[in-house]
Amino acid sequence: QVQLVESGGGLVQAGGSLRLSCTSSGPTFSAHTMGWFRQAPGEERVVVAAIDGSGENTFYTEAVKGRFTISRDNAKNMVYLQMSDLKPEDTAVYFCTADRWKSDLGANQFTSWGQGTQVTVSS
Repeated sequence: QVQLVESGGGLVQAGGSLRLSCTSSGPTFSAHTMGWFRQAPGEERVVVAAIDGSGENTFYTEAVKGRFTISRDNAKNMVYLQMSDLKPEDTAVYFCTADRWKSDLGANQFTSWGQGTQVTVSS
């Protein structure tokens, strides 16, 4: 299993920006599709964004499209989530995740999870 550690969460005013980072262990980072999920208080965990192994293809949920950007640096075993124009409804614990074995998007099975990082957006 892949070991994942998120960082970069914090408190920000509405309209502000944050960049989340995720460090992945293991020698096969580029072979895994990576993603970001979030879970708001009292809500189910939902997908935010995903990126394939090459970094050439991405997916975003409609709620964040145009505001968030997912990227990766395979040489550093890192994946990022740049969040701009943050809204109070973006408040959640954000989780980094890795697919079990796929390197492309679609029908992903995310089985490795980080511990999460809290993002709080004030109005």
